[in-house]
Amino acid sequence: MFKRILVPVDGSELSFKAVGGAARFAKPLGATIVLMTAIEPYSYTNLSEYRPESIEQYDERVTEEAQKRLETAKSICDDAGVVCSTVSVKSFSPSEAIIEQAEKSKCDVVFMASHGRKGLAAVLLGSETQKVLTHSRIPVMVYR
Repeated sequence: MFKRILVPVDGSELSFKAVGGAARFAKPLGATIVLMTAIEPYSYTNLSEYRPESIEQYDERVTEEAQKRLETAKSICDDAGVVCSTVSVKSFSPSEAIIEQAEKSKCDVVFMASHGRKGLAAVLLGSETQKVLTHSRIPVMVYR
């Protein structure tokens, strides 16, 4: 049924647990996993304010952080014996990046964590998982 699973990783403990859940889900199906992380591009909104790092320094730092997230997630898949690939995407909207990457990678399902925020926190912070659930054309499995 599912042969290619997209698993977004944001570096949180819960997202790494979701990678483990996805690996356990994928293994008996013989499915492969595409691990992805979104990198927020450098914000150019107010260049007159003081910036502690240059654009190049920012890009280097966030790319290195993304690589570490993906390496940690990949080791979880490797330990479970599940084939995976990794990709990092620059985007101001993680939910849009997830949906676009699922299409680009020809995935049949998105398997992602939900932080389970409720009430005002959910309204103010928004939910990337909720946005993906709302706009995805393929099934979305939410791991808690």
